[in-house]
Amino acid sequence: MSTREWLRRLVAFDTTSRNSNLALIETVRDALAAQGVTSELSYAPEGGKANLFATLPAHDGATQGGIVLSGHTDVVPVDGQDWGSDPFSLTEKDGRLYGRGTADMKGFIAASLALVPHFLSLKRTKPLHLAFSYDEEVGCLGAPVMLAALKQRGVRPEGCVVGEPTGMRVVVAHKGMNLYRCRVHGKAAHSSLTTRGCNAIEHAARLICHLRDLADQFKSQGPYDECYDVPFTTLSTNLVSGGIAVNTIPDACEFSYEFRNLPGMSPDGIQRRVEAYIQTELLPRMRRDHDAARVEIEAMPVAVLALEASEREAITRLVRALTGDKGTSKVSYGTEGGQFQNAGIPAVVCGPGHIEQAHRADEYIDIAQLTACEDFLRKLAGSMVD
Repeated sequence: MSTREWLRRLVAFDTTSRNSNLALIETVRDALAAQGVTSELSYAPEGGKANLFATLPAHDGATQGGIVLSGHTDVVPVDGQDWGSDPFSLTEKDGRLYGRGTADMKGFIAASLALVPHFLSLKRTKPLHLAFSYDEEVGCLGAPVMLAALKQRGVRPEGCVVGEPTGMRVVVAHKGMNLYRCRVHGKAAHSSLTTRGCNAIEHAARLICHLRDLADQFKSQGPYDECYDVPFTTLSTNLVSGGIAVNTIPDACEFSYEFRNLPGMSPDGIQRRVEAYIQTELLPRMRRDHDAARVEIEAMPVAVLALEASEREAITRLVRALTGDKGTSKVSYGTEGGQFQNAGIPAVVCGPGHIEQAHRADEYIDIAQLTACEDFLRKLAGSMVD
C-alpha cells in the first residue's frame, strides 16, 4: 500500500482526542501482522485507547537498540471550522492532500507504514521500531504509558525520530508545557454589603496579575535562547470563570494558566514562585475579609517535557547527515520527544508538512513533503545496512 493510500485510510478514522483510536490502531496492527510483524499494544488506564509499538528486527533477529519512528494517532477537533472539503476524507488539489491530520501527523505515520515492506527487505544490522501513541494533542498522555511498557519489557532503543511537521528540518529542542487549574474560594454576600464578603474574582485577579508580572520578568530578564521564535519562557492565563449574578459578591473563581519553559528552566521552580506569592501575600490579604478563604492549585495531566537534543548524540548526527540540515531549529510547540529523552532514548524531531498548516481548517500536506519524507526514511533504514 502506498503512502497516499495509507494516508487516505488513516485520515478516514476520526481520531479526535475525545474519541477512541482503537479502530485505527487495530487496522495498523493487523496490516503489520500480515507482514509478519508483531505489535505490542499498551492501553489507556480508562480503556478505549491504545498505543502501538512494533519492532522490525535486524536480519539476525536482534530487537535491542535501533531507531524508533514515533507518531501520534490523535488529531484536534474540526468543530466550528469552515472546511472546503470533508475533513475525514483525503482530498487532492494543486499538489496538496487535504484532511484532518494530514500534516499533524498522519502523513509521517503513512509514510512509515508504506515503507515497511522495504524496511523488511533490507539486511539491516539494527532493528527499526514503530511507535504510534494516543492523546498527544491533549498533553502527551499516551507516550508515558508506552514508555513504561517498554521499560517493563526491557526494550532499549538507541534513538528516536519524532515525525511532527517540521518541513523535514531537524528540530533539536522545544519548550515544555505545564498547565494548572486554580480555584479561589472567598465568601458570598449581597453586593451592597461588600465588607461582609470576600470577592473571589477580585483576589483571583490579583493572582492573575502576579502571573503576568512573572511573564513580564521572563520577557525582560530571560534567560533567553534566540533560536526560538519566542526566545524566553512564557506564562499566560487563558480561561477564567466566576460569579453567579451582577449583584452578588462571588464566593468562587476558577482560572487556568500555563507556562512553556525553556529547556533547563525548572517547571517546579516556576510553580514554587507562584505558590510562594499565594502563601505570603494573597492568602493573608484574603483572610482579612474571610478567615476560611483558600486557594487550590491543581496540576493538570499534561506531560509535555522540554526537549534539548545533544549534537553529540548519534541520532542527531545521523538525521543531520541524512537531511543535510545543519541549522539550529528550536520550536515553542511541544512533542513527545521530551518523553523519549527523559526515558533515556535520545530524540530529534523531523517530519513532513508544516506546523502552520496543523490544527486549522483545510489542513493539508504537500505531496512533495511526503516524497521527501519517504526519501529520508529509505536513507535512514539504509544507514543500518552494512
